[in-house]
Amino acid sequence: MPPKFDPTQVVDVFVRVTGGEVGAASSLAPKIGPLGLSPKKIGEDIAKETAKEWKGLRVTVKLTVQNRQAKVTVVPSAAALVIKALKEPERDRKKTKNIKHNGNISLDDVIEIAKVMKPRSMAKDLRGTVKEILGTCVSVGCTVDGKDPKDLQQEISDGEIDVPLELSMAKESRQRSSWMEVAPAPIIYPEKPSSSPGLETIFEDVAEEYDDLA
Repeated sequence: MPPKFDPTQVVDVFVRVTGGEVGAASSLAPKIGPLGLSPKKIGEDIAKETAKEWKGLRVTVKLTVQNRQAKVTVVPSAAALVIKALKEPERDRKKTKNIKHNGNISLDDVIEIAKVMKPRSMAKDLRGTVKEILGTCVSVGCTVDGKDPKDLQQEISDGEIDVPLELSMAKESRQRSSWMEVAPAPIIYPEKPSSSPGLETIFEDVAEEYDDLA
């Protein structure tokens, strides 16, 4: 017999949705039904949360469920952020098929997207994450500053384009030094006068003997 579900337990559920649209309840029911949630209500909450900034885009949504209440958080992918940066006009995806995202974004947009995606990136520094986002631009089909993203990747590798490195480690070290406990200063106790009689150092006269040279 399976263990009884604990409603106080925090459970994270990830679902793939289209922003601003109420998904089919049949697709949500297998994931959130066992948690005691209403698929219809959760679908409406997801549509409300994603309608403003992610309307018409495919995004991943994180549902944090506890006590039969769900908090909706958008976890955008790199492709969704790139398409959002293109600022394309809204389309009816039921009528418009095979959309080509052949627009253009700036390198600054790519850097900002890289900063958002850095915690989920495996790159060593921000430069590597920027090159990853440029690879996503190749997949999406857009250009960056009017150039092929592959050409920009090569220019970054050759050092022709200066991409700022991530400064989070330096900031973190400064923040850590601000709240680290400072080692207490050594306590110097005043010397107490001694009641014992003072001792004098006695220097003995040592006679040096010299051999007389014949």
